[in-house]
Amino acid sequence: MISVNERASKIIDEMIQGREELGVEVLKLKNGAVVIDAGIKARGSLKAGKYFSEVCLGGLGSVNLCMGERPHVHVNVDHPAISCMASQFAGWAIKVEDYFAMGSGPARALARVEEKLFRELKYEDKCEKAVITLETRKIPDETVADFIAQKCGVKPNNLYILAAPTASVVGSIQISARIVETGVHKLHELGFDMGKIICGSGSAPIAPVAKNDLEAMGKTNDCVLYGGRTMYFVDADDSEVEKIIDEVPSSASKDYGLPFLELFEKYDRDFFKIDPKLFSPAEITVSNTRTGSVFHSGGTNEEILRKSLGALV
Repeated sequence: MISVNERASKIIDEMIQGREELGVEVLKLKNGAVVIDAGIKARGSLKAGKYFSEVCLGGLGSVNLCMGERPHVHVNVDHPAISCMASQFAGWAIKVEDYFAMGSGPARALARVEEKLFRELKYEDKCEKAVITLETRKIPDETVADFIAQKCGVKPNNLYILAAPTASVVGSIQISARIVETGVHKLHELGFDMGKIICGSGSAPIAPVAKNDLEAMGKTNDCVLYGGRTMYFVDADDSEVEKIIDEVPSSASKDYGLPFLELFEKYDRDFFKIDPKLFSPAEITVSNTRTGSVFHSGGTNEEILRKSLGALV
């Protein structure tokens, strides 16, 4: 059995050993849990962003940074149902007293708080270690760590928490590195069987670090919605792809066409008022290995990216 927590813990070991090079701080809580600060008080780094993203994927994907017209992440993913949906997907809302953060990463496959999703995935990790990533500006304390460890069925001293805010170098990278997962999630929402997705690849611009988390949320979302490109290799009937392919890209949404922050303000900062169809890559290509057919829909939108991220040099 593939253990995403076991695989991710090996990356954690590298991060701890290379903390100075990576610009992260390693904190040990009183209950023994380890917190890796990758951007709250620590500066973080490009390489820390790469590692953070690969931890999110449960060690089943590679994340590389490259420079085109803009700096981009390029993500390759195997076992996408497990790596993207059972691990990387930000599906665990962690609320402990006055602390709140969205949890991603391998620990979700131990806690299985999202019962319906994990029943569909038919995946459950078994590991003595738990690794979770949090998008937050507040370092979690022992109470939060105890809560997460209890949900995961591990001892607190076997819990590893990676934390970084949205407005940080690591935050910009790890959000853009969700590009393949965003497409897998959309395919799932449209009724496509995730088990038929063999592997996936994607790229998205890396947002400049914004002055606060609200602005960062807008810029990082725009990188995926208007700059994200994906390709998936599937084993399916052509009809299964044909009936959903044009509904996958963000352009299929009625809310497409505004920078995300403008849209967020338009809806009085209420996420639930935004059309769910918007949360998708800008562009998708599907290669059907069963038939040799190739399907494509959507495209990037440089006009919105310029408005959100700034003009190209």
